Amino acid sequence: MEHELVVFDNSGVLVDSEALANRLLAGMLTDEVVPTTVAEAVEHYLGKSFADMAETVRRRTGAVVPDDFRARFHTRLFEAFQRELKPVEGIHEVLDALDARAVPYCVASNDTADRVAVSLALTGLAPRLAGRIFGADQVARPKPAPDVFLHAARHFGVAPEACLVIEDSARGVAAARAAGMTVFGLAALTPRTRLGDAGRVLGSMGELRELIPALFPTRTLQETTRR
Repeated sequence: MEHELVVFDNSGVLVDSEALANRLLAGMLTDEVVPTTVAEAVEHYLGKSFADMAETVRRRTGAVVPDDFRARFHTRLFEAFQRELKPVEGIHEVLDALDARAVPYCVASNDTADRVAVSLALTGLAPRLAGRIFGADQVARPKPAPDVFLHAARHFGVAPEACLVIEDSARGVAAARAAGMTVFGLAALTPRTRLGDAGRVLGSMGELRELIPALFPTRTLQETTRR
């Protein structure tokens, strides 16, 4: 089946936020809770909710994350985003290729829709995704439940099996699979072993860009005919 909708996760897929977040998390944990390297933050905490992260810290180390840690982390992370946040390398070229074939796309995130909108605005991606932002605050359950992906598919009137999801976390891959969608994992930061349930694992957006003609052959023919 040729897919009719591409659904992108946001953090680590559209915007290069995961590296920033994990550097900050490792630093704050080291200063306040328990010594933590960036590599450990990526391995053990990437893609988890804050509550799951805190519980994993407790199980791994016996240390307790303070109650006010979350608010202070998010304040500092937003400040870092204002200074440093950039789009994921190659994402504009991927969106250009999808636009050329009139393939619709959107973003479905475990963040709130407003937070996604802010990150897209900071990276210049907002005009490309206006009106196509779906967040966990719009559904009953966050990923790994399939709710946000199914919500996006309903908005476009597309069957779940006709959606292609691009994810960079095991939790997101599980959500896409639960929704009955095809999912490709992006292993730019996430270890490939954590994305093993994806139908295909990519190392970069450049790899996805190269696959688009094969993924949407009918769209290519239609666009050629219209010209």
